[in-house]
Amino acid sequence: MKVRWMPLALGQVQEIVDYIKQDKPEAAGRWADAVFDLVEGLAAFPKKGRVIPEAGREEIRELFHGDYRIIYRLDEELISILSVRHGYRLLDPEEVLK
Repeated sequence: MKVRWMPLALGQVQEIVDYIKQDKPEAAGRWADAVFDLVEGLAAFPKKGRVIPEAGREEIRELFHGDYRIIYRLDEELISILSVRHGYRLLDPEEVLK
């Protein structure tokens, strides 16, 4: 399966990296690498993540990386990474239910 990053999710990753860099510049790159590696693994195991409670739809799923949620949509031949956010932040349904 092919993995596609949506612009919103890429922007969120950049914001998180910028935030981490403020205190631990070396950790920011490692965090981003780990997120991208985790997402790449979805190509082989697309149903690895759980169905997110807010959506209750089989095709909207999430993976966790530390305190962060990686939210994705699973279509027939495509995995779209929709959002990457801290687990404590409320999810805007508009980000994932389009």
